[in-house]
Amino acid sequence: MNLPNYLTLSRIASVPLFIWFLSPKCTWFTVPGDRELAAATIFILASITDGVDGYLARKRGQVTTLGMLLDPLADKLMVAAAFIALVQFNPAIVPAWVAVIVIGREFLVSGLRSIAASEGFTIEASDLGKFKMVVQIVAIVAAIVHHNWLELNLRLFTLPVEIIARTAMWFMVALSLISAFDYFFAFWRKIDRSVQKTRRRRPFVLSRRKKQQQADAEANQ
Repeated sequence: MNLPNYLTLSRIASVPLFIWFLSPKCTWFTVPGDRELAAATIFILASITDGVDGYLARKRGQVTTLGMLLDPLADKLMVAAAFIALVQFNPAIVPAWVAVIVIGREFLVSGLRSIAASEGFTIEASDLGKFKMVVQIVAIVAAIVHHNWLELNLRLFTLPVEIIARTAMWFMVALSLISAFDYFFAFWRKIDRSVQKTRRRRPFVLSRRKKQQQADAEANQ
């Protein structure tokens, strides 16, 4: 265990607490709005650890097999927990079909990466996927805050929470679909190249005689 792994584990440990804050049975808070602010704070801190743990692991040379397993697991758990909870907590901003699209997209990308790994190559996170993640964080936080505030009066200006929540959520859904196709086409190009290389390495043999000649040639190499 090292610091990056501990940060990843803290993100996993925050998921039950985050869900509890969004649960209607949570009675820890008596002041209206405190529950929403607490849940939004947990999600923001968890999102920060998502970037920090990977950065520290690479900088310190502490990339481990455990970390490679836990990091994507923590990401998927946090995203799934947020959208499933928000379907009940704020269905006006997060209807069920939005949660299905977002969570389905996460399963698709994870599946493509697993198949790619079994084929001997990796699919790196695209810039579009990273941008989608930033918009997703804004959309989730805005959806949580919108449960208690349509507008948030700050000292210098008024923040239109409802407009931000709805705009960010729709934008995030569009980016999720576009980035999913982007990952799929990247995967398809890699697979297609891999198949072509395999075919070049193993040409089709038309007769036993040519097969024997090929075997003799490989034995002499």
